[in-house]
Amino acid sequence: MTKANFLFEIGTEEIPADYLKPAVEKLQDSFTTDLKAYNLSYDTMQTFSTPRRLAIRIIGLDSSQADQTIEKSGPAKKAAYTDEGKLTKAGEGFLKGAGAEEKDIYIQNTPKGEYIAVKVFVKGKETEDLLPTMCQNAVSRIIFPKTMRWGGGDFAFARPIRWFVTLYDQGVFHFELNGIKGDRFSQGIRYRRGQNTHQIGYTNVSIADPLCYEAALRDSGVITDRNERKDIIQQQINAMGDVLKDERLLDTVTDIVEFPTAVRASFSENYLGLPPKIITSTLSQNQKYFSCTDASGNLTNDFVFISNGDPACADIIRVGNEKVVKARLEDAQFYFTEDTKKPLESYVERLKEVVFQADLGTLLEKTERISALCENISSSLDSIEESIVDMIQRAALLAKADLVTQMLGEKEFTKLQGYIGMNYALLSGENTEVAKAIYEHYMPRGQNDDLPSDLMGAVVAIADKLDTVCGIIGVGLIPTGSADPFGLRRAANGIVQIIDKYSLNLSISKLINQNFSILKDKIKDPEKSKKIVSDFIKQRIKWLLEELYKVSYDVLDSLDIFEWDNIPQLKNRAIDLSGFKAQKEFETLVIGYKRVNNILEKNVSPSLAVRPDLLLDDPEKKLFTELNRSKEGITPLLDKMAYKEAMQELLPLGAVIDTFFEKTLVMCEDTNLKNNRLALLKAIKDLFLQVADISKINYEN
Repeated sequence: MTKANFLFEIGTEEIPADYLKPAVEKLQDSFTTDLKAYNLSYDTMQTFSTPRRLAIRIIGLDSSQADQTIEKSGPAKKAAYTDEGKLTKAGEGFLKGAGAEEKDIYIQNTPKGEYIAVKVFVKGKETEDLLPTMCQNAVSRIIFPKTMRWGGGDFAFARPIRWFVTLYDQGVFHFELNGIKGDRFSQGIRYRRGQNTHQIGYTNVSIADPLCYEAALRDSGVITDRNERKDIIQQQINAMGDVLKDERLLDTVTDIVEFPTAVRASFSENYLGLPPKIITSTLSQNQKYFSCTDASGNLTNDFVFISNGDPACADIIRVGNEKVVKARLEDAQFYFTEDTKKPLESYVERLKEVVFQADLGTLLEKTERISALCENISSSLDSIEESIVDMIQRAALLAKADLVTQMLGEKEFTKLQGYIGMNYALLSGENTEVAKAIYEHYMPRGQNDDLPSDLMGAVVAIADKLDTVCGIIGVGLIPTGSADPFGLRRAANGIVQIIDKYSLNLSISKLINQNFSILKDKIKDPEKSKKIVSDFIKQRIKWLLEELYKVSYDVLDSLDIFEWDNIPQLKNRAIDLSGFKAQKEFETLVIGYKRVNNILEKNVSPSLAVRPDLLLDDPEKKLFTELNRSKEGITPLLDKMAYKEAMQELLPLGAVIDTFFEKTLVMCEDTNLKNNRLALLKAIKDLFLQVADISKINYEN
């Protein structure tokens, strides 16, 4: 079979940077799906993207489908023919649908009887004839967060589509969508390279064949390979030496330029008096620029931006970017100066002017709830100094105060909440630890973010996040699979991660009850909401143990007999139990315990204590002795959360249980003996359940 090369490019106006990666993935997934469905193979598939194009190239694509002879089964023979041997309507319908004639019929013998069947020759279609459908599917399957329509039609895409490149080897295959026909012409950079730089306009680029794609566009000022574009930017930045690393920003600028040129610029040193993150936020978040540092890591007044314009005009472009940065920093300087004319505490009262959530009241009410929860958490912790408790309360009071400052209220620096509060607290003369707790109570902000660095920030963070989870779920806004506008999963993950980091001996259920007690005037059905919150946090604890500590699902299932209340205890149980799974002795113990459990599930054990005088056989006497030994050894170990040692105490029971079942008949005719043996097994089970329900442990491959 001959092979061919294929290129499909969707040319658009500038697509937002964060839309590109998922769009390219959808483009590739669509062609992969369709090629498999059409039974077409290929050698390599490569995708390309810039702000103005999405493209895919397939090398070594089958030029046609293989011819096939397909066997089609029809109705049963007795339903396909009349008693006279003529085809029934069912038989005729089958032939018509299969595109066959009566002479093609043969009989299939199956376990269900005789059925009629035919073999149909299907001529493979030419790939070129299938490509328009695949391209149509690909465009329709690309889903964007927001789309727009243009012209008079109903077709929607992230941005208006301006051209299609549709190449099959050296030829253009027919494709048309929304009035735009496929061709071999793409577009280059918006300035005309090699001509007067004041002439602005896109250059039409003729693509001779798919293999020429990158080279043809490179000559017209477009680097289509995203990875290559990213590498060029990184190399240019590295050459400047002192640019602050920012991987997320690097990804963003890669997707907003087609031919990158790194340009160094600067702003007035007067703005270096601002807190560093205000400057870096202004540069990176608002302008997509990189900050620069000196040899000691301190910010300088230089910055680097990645230009998409003509490198010959870099000086003109630099001046324009410096003007924009000056205006941004001027605003920040004004907000900072005005805000710091009064202490941070003075902003607390203004929190009553801002609604946290319609049913849950204002940010001032939330602040009061956080303070109450911090008091409850502090009282539950052992050996916490009074001075630390006071600082926790101070941080709780000031935690949200920066939200009503001009710096955050003007919506310019909303991602700096907490950081602004920390800096304003320090300028107000607050304790350094209090200021740090104000900043860190938002941690972790995301999956890979740091956790609070000390206990003060940890306590305020738990209180804030727990109040959000309980409050939002309490008013009925339960997150779904696709919607979590209040970030409840992130908040609950933060709670369990922080408790785990500091091994805080806190009762989750107690904290939830306390929180709902504080919220009692806001919640309609607190008991139902408590259950939802408890289950919600339980899932987050399981997530922690699975993701961070690699605990298997069956070990987690074995702990479901306990209330998922104390995270350090649950973690220790899970980790220690996981460590025993690989031991042969433990496998024997699990198998033996499952036999105990199975008998007790089928037979109700009387609520009686084991009578030693009814233990007749040596195996049951030995099991009773081993039971008492283990019980005596386990109790103090469980009190100390020494679960590894407790499991070690249980291990010898495995072999003893095996021997007991081999030589002792539990369900004997003597009722007294039978009930006593069931009572012995019940005592064994009760002992095990103090550690875990190991009947859930899976040893099947």
